[in-house]
Amino acid sequence: MSMSTSTQPIRFFHKGRIVEVTDACPTRTVLDWLREDARCTGTKEGCNEGDCGACTVVIGELAAPGAEGAVGGLQLQTVNACIQFLPTLNGKALFTVEDLKVQCGQSVDLTRHDKRKVRELHPVQQAMVECHGSQCGFCTPGFVMSLWSTYEHHQAEGTRPSRQQLADDLSGNLCRCTGYRPILDAGQRMFDLPAVRLDTAPVVQALGGLRQENAFEYAVTSGGRTDRFHAPKTLAELAALRMEKPKAQVLAGSTDVGLWVNKQFRELGDIIYVGDVAEMKTVAERDGELYIGAGASLEDAFGALSARFEGLTDVWLRFASPPIRHAGTMGGNVANGSPIGDSPPVLMALDAEIELRRGERVRRMPLTDFYVDYLKNKLEPGEFVQGLAVPMSVASRRVRVYKISKRFDCDISALCAGFSLALDGDTVTDIRLAFGGMAATVKRAAEAEAMLLGKPWTQDSVNAAKLALAQDFQPLSDMRASASYRLQVAQNLIQRLWLETRTRDALPPAATSVWSVMPHGAPPVVVTEGA
Repeated sequence: MSMSTSTQPIRFFHKGRIVEVTDACPTRTVLDWLREDARCTGTKEGCNEGDCGACTVVIGELAAPGAEGAVGGLQLQTVNACIQFLPTLNGKALFTVEDLKVQCGQSVDLTRHDKRKVRELHPVQQAMVECHGSQCGFCTPGFVMSLWSTYEHHQAEGTRPSRQQLADDLSGNLCRCTGYRPILDAGQRMFDLPAVRLDTAPVVQALGGLRQENAFEYAVTSGGRTDRFHAPKTLAELAALRMEKPKAQVLAGSTDVGLWVNKQFRELGDIIYVGDVAEMKTVAERDGELYIGAGASLEDAFGALSARFEGLTDVWLRFASPPIRHAGTMGGNVANGSPIGDSPPVLMALDAEIELRRGERVRRMPLTDFYVDYLKNKLEPGEFVQGLAVPMSVASRRVRVYKISKRFDCDISALCAGFSLALDGDTVTDIRLAFGGMAATVKRAAEAEAMLLGKPWTQDSVNAAKLALAQDFQPLSDMRASASYRLQVAQNLIQRLWLETRTRDALPPAATSVWSVMPHGAPPVVVTEGA
């Protein structure tokens, strides 16, 4: 099919050089480009929906001065190549499993390790070989890239990860063969081998040359139709563009939109990409609130929330895999409005407000008022989500978030509950019970809350609230859970909240931790794929 293109090519760093692409469809994925155009077939296609991790690659961007977690002037993050659109690479660096071979051209002496004079494998790859971390091998490149990212970050910091940190870093990579133990062994072993580090200087220099102050515009005409990819640089540009093109598809991390293309074969038409708007990535405490820009990654947003409010670490790690958390945004998760999205229950429990912008007008409303029906909200034509605000006064409450899913890691919730509670002695003075997966939208359980507010925090009050849940929700049955299961679990989670926060004999965190029930001495490893 013949295509004509705009004058602005997609330019990025790959395999030691600047690559220019001028004829790719705006929704062509990084994975398809790698395998079919660049002929870099090490990166595999498994699920094609950002779930299995076989397509894991690492994206590098110039780090801000003094940025936390930077590696030699770069921010390195794992993403799923199968759902990332190629134009989002503009101005960035792409690293794949083939790059590890390039790094190893320095021929490291390994005589004392394996009696051979030189090694052609990176320490990550060599450790996988030595620890028998690969069987069928299909998932191996994705594991290797996740491990390489971990390796580079810890080498930069001069640290070594714990076994559990390795398991968390690999939670987005599924393997049906090994049972994960040898892969985790390899994650520990790679730090024992002579170090091989990424030479970041030429990458930083190349990305500096790619930096542009103006908005990036890319277009492709095919079959008499032109699809445009707009990447504004400022909030003002974004607001003006959204007013001009109210029907264009807003794109952030493409962790959901990417599936529309891959699985539903949707034509997106014009795209407005918010990933280059630095102002949208702000995460800061100001004027008595924590402000989270709608373009801030899930990783950054949950990291900030978890640092300020109790009870959020588990949902941060279990929300999704690291590649999804790196690419996806909390603003996108909220704007999408899925009833099984995990951000809204958390934010509703924290009394968050959503900030909306249309042109120069900015307005706020409680997040509880934003959703009107299944996948429907109060956004007006030309309006977009600009940010989220959480009052810091909520930090005095007891906060708990419970995610229920078939797989512990890297799975969509059957049910997610966000709770916050304030007590004066034994009396409930404030209560929020927000549920996802129980209705067409995420919402608070008003009747159950009424059974607790102003009442003593006792088993009798909790029992009344559990019964009232049946008035708040009539859940549906689907592939993830039956209606009766969802209602029973929701009631049980209120019971668990009471057990963990009652004023006398409250259960300690270890009593409900998955790690506390592990056999003594067993490594705390999360198995991410069911048998």
